[in-house]
Amino acid sequence: MSSRRHAMSPNRGRLAVVSAPLLALALAGCAAPGSHAPVRGSLHYGMADAPEGAQLTWPAAPEVPRFLYTGTLTGEPNFRSHESPRGPMAELGRWIAGLDEAAAAPLVLQRPSAVIGDEAGRLYVSDTSRQAVFVFDETAGELLLWERADGLRRFAAPSGLAVAPGRLYVADAELGAVFTLDASGEPAGTIGRGQLKRPTGLARDARNGRLFVADTYAHDIKVFDEAGALLQVIGRRGEAPGEFNFPSHLALEQNELYVTDTLNSRIQVLDADSGRPLRTLGRRGLYLGDLVRPKGVAVDGEGNVYIIESYHDSLLVYSRRGEFLMPIGGTGKATGRFYLPAGVWIDARNRVHIADMFNGRVVLFQFLGGS
Repeated sequence: MSSRRHAMSPNRGRLAVVSAPLLALALAGCAAPGSHAPVRGSLHYGMADAPEGAQLTWPAAPEVPRFLYTGTLTGEPNFRSHESPRGPMAELGRWIAGLDEAAAAPLVLQRPSAVIGDEAGRLYVSDTSRQAVFVFDETAGELLLWERADGLRRFAAPSGLAVAPGRLYVADAELGAVFTLDASGEPAGTIGRGQLKRPTGLARDARNGRLFVADTYAHDIKVFDEAGALLQVIGRRGEAPGEFNFPSHLALEQNELYVTDTLNSRIQVLDADSGRPLRTLGRRGLYLGDLVRPKGVAVDGEGNVYIIESYHDSLLVYSRRGEFLMPIGGTGKATGRFYLPAGVWIDARNRVHIADMFNGRVVLFQFLGGS
C-alpha cells in the first residue's frame, strides 16, 4: 500500500499543478456579481438593412433625400474584437469553470430610453430594463456598463441624460433624483433628493452650469445649479401656456428650452432664463404630423425640431416656426420603423440618434440639409 501511495503521489501533484493555474485562469475572467468587464474592439455601426452599395434615404426616390440611414447600435455585436483566438489550455480552463462560449450571452441593449454624446466621442444610452447606462466609446474601442447610481445603490429606472466636461447626469425616475457620475462611471453626487417626484428629462445650460429637470409627477420643470441647489421652479399643472401635464423630455438650444408636454400633446418652447412661454409646436389630432403621445425632442444645426411621436412609432420633423415638414417611421423592426421609440439626440454633425426602445437599439440618420 505504501509503495502504491508513493507511486500515485507524483501524478496527483502534477494534476494539482496543472489544475490550479487553469482554474485561476478561468476564474480570472469572472466578474463580480452585478459587474461587467468592458467589451473591447473596433466600433462598427450595424448596416444589416443597407447592403454594400445600397443607401436608404428619406424621403425615398424620386423625392430629394433629406435623411440617410447611417447605422444601428445594439451593444456588443457592434464591436469587432482584436483579440487572438484562445489556445486549447484557455478553452479547457473556461470549460472547467463553466464559461464556455455557449453560456456567454452578449451585452446588448434591452430598452434604451435616452441617448446623448460628449465632446470626447462617447455615446451614452440609458436602459430602463437593464437598469444601467451603456457607454459606447469609439475612441477607446470599449463598451462599458455603468450600473451604480450612488454608493452601492444601483439604478432603478435611468431615463434622461445630460453631459458636462468629465461628468454625466442621469435622472432616475424611480429613485427620485439626478445622479452625477465621473468620467470613469463612479458616483460623484446626487441632485434633487427629496425635491423631485419623478425626474425624467434633462437639459444642461453650458453657459452657467444650470441643470433643467422635467419632474413629470410634479408637472413642472425644476432648475438646479452645479452644486445641486434649487434655483427655480417653472410651471404648474394645467393646459395654459407655461403650464404642463406630465412633462417628460427636454432640449436646450440657443437659450430656448423645449419641453415635451406629453399629455397636453404639444411641445412648449420657453425662454430658458425667465421660463416665459414663447411658442408651441404640434397639436393634438389624428392627422399625419399631429401629436398624441410625444416624447423625445431635439433641434438640429439648421433649427429644425425633431419630435418622437411614440403612439404612432414615428419621428416627426418640424421647422423652427412649427411647420410640419416630414415623418420617418411607422410600427415595425425594419430600418426607418420603430416600436415605442423614446429619446432623440442630434450631434454636432447633424446625425440624428433615436432610442428605439422596444426594438432594443439606437438608430442613426444623417441629416443631409435643405428644407
